[in-house]
Amino acid sequence: MAILQKHQCDKMIKRLKSQGITHSDVLDVMQRVPRHEFVDEALASHAYADHPLPIGRGQTISQPYVVARMTEALLAENKPTNVLEIGTGCGYQTAILAHLFEHVYTVERIRYLIDKAKKRLNKLQLYNVYYQYGDGYQGWTEHAPYQAIIVTAAPEEIPNKLLDQLEINGCLIIPVGQQGIGQQLLRIIRKRNEFEQHFLDAVSFVPLRVGID
Repeated sequence: MAILQKHQCDKMIKRLKSQGITHSDVLDVMQRVPRHEFVDEALASHAYADHPLPIGRGQTISQPYVVARMTEALLAENKPTNVLEIGTGCGYQTAILAHLFEHVYTVERIRYLIDKAKKRLNKLQLYNVYYQYGDGYQGWTEHAPYQAIIVTAAPEEIPNKLLDQLEINGCLIIPVGQQGIGQQLLRIIRKRNEFEQHFLDAVSFVPLRVGID
């Protein structure tokens, strides 16, 4: 990592700590993963700033705080060995997960994005990631149930198929609500006969779309 980018990354980590991110593994991984590699070269100087950036096809890379908050929430009670990610996007969140979890299954509905993400993660030698070009609303039944599921775009309602693919005591981190009308980041735990729901934060995500593109 170049000197300027390392300085920007160090500032990002300091800011995350001031925003309440405390999990040492999350902070360590976000220190090591080169965020600037996941945006266009023209935006690289803004990669570590505290706001989302466009990645093409109307999608964004989430701001560092949101990535850290969602990842930390996955680790709140234990450390799952497998995680399903809905919305590969540029692959940055995927890379963070790949450093923390043994198996990462990621689904993306936009072929252009998943192809670019796969190249980036292979370049970083992250080979514990399995890719599916498909509809995120359907999850990925082949490898279910999952100990953890993270969704990086917002449906208006929680997809039942994702709940069905969560194992008992598994954790789902998901933003829910209409874009621009008060979305909520939720942590959902599957119990034997019910789902426990916990509010984490107010957020703003692009919508989770049905189908493939």
